[in-house]
Amino acid sequence: MTVPARRIRPRADRRPFDLRATALFFALLALLVCALGFAARTLAATAERRPVWVVVLCLLSLFAALGLRRRRRRLSGARAARRAAAALEEGAHTALEELETPETVVPSVVVEPVAEPAGPAEYDEAYDYAALDADEFEQAVAALCERDGCSGVEVVGGAGDLGADVLATAPDGRRIVIQCKRYDDTYRVGSQDLQRFGGTCYAVHEADVAVLVTTSEFTAPAVEYAEQCGIVGVDRSALQAWHDGTGPAPWMPG
Repeated sequence: MTVPARRIRPRADRRPFDLRATALFFALLALLVCALGFAARTLAATAERRPVWVVVLCLLSLFAALGLRRRRRRLSGARAARRAAAALEEGAHTALEELETPETVVPSVVVEPVAEPAGPAEYDEAYDYAALDADEFEQAVAALCERDGCSGVEVVGGAGDLGADVLATAPDGRRIVIQCKRYDDTYRVGSQDLQRFGGTCYAVHEADVAVLVTTSEFTAPAVEYAEQCGIVGVDRSALQAWHDGTGPAPWMPG
């Protein structure tokens, strides 16, 4: 009795080996590994400068994983690898753009206090009038007059001044005419200086108070002549006292 042979049908669920699909899968897998490494390095650099972006990327990855889990249909390995690689690449580009974007630095505005110019109008005991030149000395004496209440203070020293360097009006209305002699310690104001000033201070400038201020001292004949003509002599020590407030101004009684 002959038994008929049963044909064995090939299983329909078995697929033939596809070399192209396998090579594509491993290529995508290698790309995924490289993207993961690049993303990890980028995230490490981003975490140092922008920790907020690391948190954002982690949340996006978590939401993507939950979304994939909820989907019912199964994705092939190649499709999942492509989508994962695209997501990681987009995240890496976003992180790189954030790192390359320069931070906007708002310049801070520092308000520096405005320093008042130092000068003879302030009570500075260390102020050295002898260190000034002739023009600066006249300006310093004029500043002292303004500080002590004089009005109409004017520096007129120069060629053709006829002995007047500073003109001012005292607080009581008297006209003040001042001559400034910026001398060093080796030269004192003599009687001839007083005589030249005495010849013009009253007759030409119509002074009510005539003053000669010097950074040096007066000779004895000069002091005598000044007393005879009513000229107020202000030497180095009297000038310093006027400056620091321990002595009177020249138009005030001593």
